[in-house]
Amino acid sequence: MTLDLIGGSSFQWRWKHVVFHHTYVNIIGHDSDITVGAFARLTPHHRRLWFHRWQHLYLWPLYGLQAINWHLQGDFRDFISGRSGEHRAPRPKGLDLAVFLSGKVIFFTLAFGFPLLLHSVWVVALFYAVAALVLGMALSVVFQLAHCVEQAEFPLPSRDNGQIENAWAVHQVETTVDFARRSRVAAWLLGGLNFQIEHHLFPRVCHVNYPAISKVVEGACRDFGVKYSDHGSFWAGVVSHFRWLRRMGMPDPGRREIA
Repeated sequence: MTLDLIGGSSFQWRWKHVVFHHTYVNIIGHDSDITVGAFARLTPHHRRLWFHRWQHLYLWPLYGLQAINWHLQGDFRDFISGRSGEHRAPRPKGLDLAVFLSGKVIFFTLAFGFPLLLHSVWVVALFYAVAALVLGMALSVVFQLAHCVEQAEFPLPSRDNGQIENAWAVHQVETTVDFARRSRVAAWLLGGLNFQIEHHLFPRVCHVNYPAISKVVEGACRDFGVKYSDHGSFWAGVVSHFRWLRRMGMPDPGRREIA
C-alpha cells in the first residue's frame, strides 16, 4: 500500500501491470504498456502516422507526463470504466475500495492540501510538477529500456487459435531485455528492475538475488537456444530505445501494420 501513498493505486496496478502486462508482454491488443495512444508507435504492428517520423525526438519530454496522468486521471478512469487497457478488470470492493479511496485522499492531502497551507498555489504546483515529471520519466524510461528496444520481440497470436507459439518462460525472455547488469548503483536505484528478464521470470524473488540468478538464466537460454538479450550499460539501452523509436517512425511499405 506504499504505492497508494505516492499517488498510485495498488489495486489497479496489480491488474494492469502484475496480471496483464506480465502475462501478455509485448502482445498488441493485450499489453496496454505498449499502446500509448496516437502520439507513439512502439511496435511494428501499430499503424504508422505521419508525425511518428519525429517521435524519437518529441517523446522523451512526454514520458514525464506519465505520473501526472497516473495521479490525476488514469486510476480514476480504470475505476469508473471497469477496464485496464484492453481488458475488463474488476472494480475494487470492500477493503480494496477503502484502500483505493483513502490512498487518494492521503496523497492529495500530502501533495496539495498541507503544502497549500504554507505556500502559494504556484509554488505547490511547481514542486509537484517537478517531482511528478522526474517520477514519470524514470518509470517510462525503465520500462522502455526493457521492452521497446531493438532486441525485444513483438510476437503476434496465431490466427487459428489466438495463442502465442512460444512457452510462457521463453516468451518472457525473448520480449524482455536487461541493462546495466554489472552496475550495483543501477540495481540499487531501480530495485533490480534493470534485471527485467529475471523480474519477469521470478517476480516474487527478492531482487538482491537477480545478479546471481541472471547468470543461471543466461546459461540455460544458451543451452536451449533461447535468445537472451542485455545492454551493457544504461546508456546503451537508451541509445537502443532511441534507434527503435526512429525505426518505428520511418515508413516501410513491407511492414505489417494491423492496428
